[in-house]
Amino acid sequence: MGRDRASRSGASAEGSPSGLSGLGPIDTIASRWVETDADLAEISQRLRASGEIALDTEGDSLHHYPERLSLIQLAVSSRDVWLVDPLALGDLTPLTPVFTTPSVVTVLHAGDNDLVQLKRRGFGFASLFDTSIAARFLGATALGLDVLLQNYLEVELPPSKQRDDWSRRPLSEAQRRYAEADVLHLFALKRRLTEELVRMGRFSWVEEECAALAAQPVVQRVQDPDAFAGLKGARDLPPRNLGILRELYELREQLARETDRPPFKILGEETLVRLAQAPPGDVTQLALVPGCTPKVIARWGEAILSAVARAQALPEDSLPTLERHPRLRLPAIVARRIESLRQWRKEAAPRFGLEPGLLLPNRLITIVAVAGPREPDALASLDGVRRWRAETFGAEIIAALASS
Repeated sequence: MGRDRASRSGASAEGSPSGLSGLGPIDTIASRWVETDADLAEISQRLRASGEIALDTEGDSLHHYPERLSLIQLAVSSRDVWLVDPLALGDLTPLTPVFTTPSVVTVLHAGDNDLVQLKRRGFGFASLFDTSIAARFLGATALGLDVLLQNYLEVELPPSKQRDDWSRRPLSEAQRRYAEADVLHLFALKRRLTEELVRMGRFSWVEEECAALAAQPVVQRVQDPDAFAGLKGARDLPPRNLGILRELYELREQLARETDRPPFKILGEETLVRLAQAPPGDVTQLALVPGCTPKVIARWGEAILSAVARAQALPEDSLPTLERHPRLRLPAIVARRIESLRQWRKEAAPRFGLEPGLLLPNRLITIVAVAGPREPDALASLDGVRRWRAETFGAEIIAALASS
């Protein structure tokens, strides 16, 4: 879970510095470790009986490859916390009804990655409240959980353990405190944010966005054979050098899986492109390439040179070619609408205290400009526009379109 700093201030919940209505400090919490099917079934029953639950997850993407879901943190407002071990359990299906019960609200913070991890395991979500989304609709620009808790509840989180290897067992006491804190305070934070959203008339906006997040389909992981072409500088390479880049990219993927190390710990993307730009012929030349340290050369130098040599020996008709997609030329009327919408957004964003990209994202500007709706209902029917935008800003958006 990402965390950052901010200067925005806010009042504490219910006058309590902890934001938890006088309950004891977090170091008095005794979370329960869940690593058996029986325990998982038991907590599933308990969680379904609660009106809302807090959720967070931890992965090991900085230490292993492919990434594994390494921990699931769950809590209820009574301050009971469960740390679920996916590595020991394997089958997490007893949790399915917890997340799909409409009467149970799942509270999380910046939950995109958490949801992807769980949706890829077959989970669905009926009712969500994302505190990061809520804070954005209140005009917050710094959205880290630590910042929001400090500003709204005067709560200070334990030192970050985000970069730890969460697949290692047992967890340290510091890791457990960190994992518990990431869910324990979400209930009080949700209450404070909801109060402000209701006061500003924006609670339904957040409900709609969270419903869209819950329904958003997840993209399954697939190995893209052309992923190398997405590296910065790849499209500037001639075919032979592009073939070298492809061979090196595939080598890095192979080494990452064999050694269970993230690809960036094998070779950085910039190093891959540099190797393709000036292919080394021996170890001496390889050592001149930034990123090819003595340790890298000792471990993988021979494999790197072999990959370069293989690519250099490829026949011309086996070299990769990248399709050049000509830039789509928009009709003049659409271009004028885009400019009018951007100008409206620039003027409206400070009026409503919202980021321009939240008020009307660039992707929606193009969609709206192409469609050219003439009434709010037609605007609301466009994919991604959302009802709250059409109802609140529809008349202004239609007027901006008409002026172009």
